[in-house]
Amino acid sequence: KCRTGPLDIVFVIDSSRSVRPFEFETMRRFMMDIIGSLDVGPNATRVGVIQYSSQVQNIFSLKTFFTRADMEKAINNIVPLAQGTMTGLAIQYAMNVAFTTQEGARPPHKKIPRIAIIVTDGRPQDRVTEVATQARNAGIEIYAVGIQRADMNSLRAMASPPLEEHVFLVESFELIQQFGKQFQDKLCGVDMCVEQEHGCQHSCVSTPGSFYCECNLGYRLNVDGKTCSPIDACAEGSHGCQHQCVSARGSYSCRCRAGYSLNQDKRTCSMIDYCSFGNHSCQHECVSIPNGHYCRCRSGFTLQPDSRSCRATDLCNGVDHGCEFKCESTEGSYRCVCPEGQQLQADGKACSKCGAGHVDLVMVIDGSKSVRPQNFELVKQFVNRVVDLLEVSPHGTRVGLVQYSSRVRTEFPLNKYHSADEIKKAVMEMEYMEKGTMTGLALKHMVEHSFSELEGARPLSHNVPRIGLVFTDGRSQDDISEWARRAKDSGIVMFAVGVGKAVEEELRAIASEPVEQHFSYSADFTTMTHLVENFKLNICPEESKGETEIRSPCECEALVQFQTNTVAILQSLTEKNILWVIAWACQARSLAQMTARLEDLEKQIAKKK
Repeated sequence: KCRTGPLDIVFVIDSSRSVRPFEFETMRRFMMDIIGSLDVGPNATRVGVIQYSSQVQNIFSLKTFFTRADMEKAINNIVPLAQGTMTGLAIQYAMNVAFTTQEGARPPHKKIPRIAIIVTDGRPQDRVTEVATQARNAGIEIYAVGIQRADMNSLRAMASPPLEEHVFLVESFELIQQFGKQFQDKLCGVDMCVEQEHGCQHSCVSTPGSFYCECNLGYRLNVDGKTCSPIDACAEGSHGCQHQCVSARGSYSCRCRAGYSLNQDKRTCSMIDYCSFGNHSCQHECVSIPNGHYCRCRSGFTLQPDSRSCRATDLCNGVDHGCEFKCESTEGSYRCVCPEGQQLQADGKACSKCGAGHVDLVMVIDGSKSVRPQNFELVKQFVNRVVDLLEVSPHGTRVGLVQYSSRVRTEFPLNKYHSADEIKKAVMEMEYMEKGTMTGLALKHMVEHSFSELEGARPLSHNVPRIGLVFTDGRSQDDISEWARRAKDSGIVMFAVGVGKAVEEELRAIASEPVEQHFSYSADFTTMTHLVENFKLNICPEESKGETEIRSPCECEALVQFQTNTVAILQSLTEKNILWVIAWACQARSLAQMTARLEDLEKQIAKKK
């Protein structure tokens, strides 16, 4: 057996058509005899086999097998290629693939000899001199074994120097097995670790004609090439410990700072949750910190001197206020407020929205490139402020949204969402389209699809108003007049809102009569807040200043509505907000009777003052 230490050996076997089947069998025997003399294993000698003809085939690489039995089985299963003789191609494959670390070759710093044994029976059909030189310069020691018809000049061009030790010519295939026994002596030299004083502190590894020292696991070889020093794994900088690294011999462990525990990955740390122990006694919230915890009160409460209990300072958080929109605390009390555009009802809690009646509203917004992403976000806010004005429900106001640029996209139809919160969420998730400005195409889509019963518009027989709101920032790239006219002819009340470079002529063409009440303009996106107010005044008549909805004063419902609004106004004038319960008869048939009752009510309030 070879005892010189580990080698990386790759057999490069010629399986061209000139090698007859019984001759190839002697080549199998040659390889198995050589392998039988080697000490094979992952830390000993590694063996690979490739065969070639007009192409190269990898039989097994240096990392595939580590027992002689497995190698011999693979060699016995080789099927010769039986084509040409591309020896140069095979040498290049050995250099670029077979002897790479990815295929199992040990790294160069390990100083493991890399040996290629080329066995061929003929003249190469490609160039071998240049590629063989490259392989030798890459550190591969090449043995060239020619059989019978092999070309000696080609063998000498391939082999490593000295040629007398690396070039062999065997007269026939029958003699190759006998030659194999002689060739073993070339690979198996003197064990230098045994024959001389090596001086290695830990272990010595023999190589042909030399040796080198290796260190045990957890140690690094010093610059003298003989002694070893412990590896400080923490100093390597790749430990990945979040807090602290603790070195051990050739290894390390991670440790956390006080107040933290090591996670399952053995590298990261998590703060210990002292609140989870269940003994904090906090009335509201417990907050963990390193090495302890503290108590915290909810908003509107103050932590007491015992550092555990809480007392309300914000009555909105301390009582069930019942405010529909928002509660504001005052000194010792609170009050309910409503969003902009809505009024507080007589109960002091509910907010009034647009009560002019239920409508089907489709907003058609410009998503062209000229709008720009930051302004498109402002457009979304504009849409949501309009939604805030409305009583959205399946049987109340329905809202649909269409975005257009060079094409038209329905963001959601009238029957998709049934609450303002759902609509506002969908608006904020809408993606900006960019590209052109096809306003005419968008109007066509609105008329033909958005106000169809299929998409949620209520039948015309229900007399639910249909309102279209078009929002644009520039001139349309197509004609708008035809579909603007059709929209209005079909009974849709059209509002036109323009910003920036919007064309007034186009806005007026879109808007319904009277045009002045149905189109609005703002110089830029940041100052278009007033457009919401304009829209509110036109779709919510009861919100307009100095205007009221025209209704018959003799209708019972009109009297009750007027009564409710009047009581709310008078209640706001009283100092103690006294709740007056006034029952007005629905049989009152004239405005004069209603006025007389109002005067009587005012006198009673004056007496109370």
